[in-house]
Amino acid sequence: MSKLIPAAERLIRARKLIQQARDLPLPEGMGKRDFSYIAAVKDVLRQAKDMVKFISMTPTATTEMKTDVKKIYAEIEQADEEILR
Repeated sequence: MSKLIPAAERLIRARKLIQQARDLPLPEGMGKRDFSYIAAVKDVLRQAKDMVKFISMTPTATTEMKTDVKKIYAEIEQADEEILR
């Protein structure tokens, strides 16, 4: 059985995943147009989104946590734009 991760820890891990996507090395040759690079970035950002997806639906989520989830979604979108475009 998998271990339950508290919401606060999920928020921290999601931000680390966003930073990990930004830190992925840009491949030589095609650069940002390399399909494996794009897939790796999208996968890490998807993991970050999945990490916080259900926090706002839980009954124990505070308004502060719900606000942080919205901020993380915005950070994910911004990172996607900055990294891939």
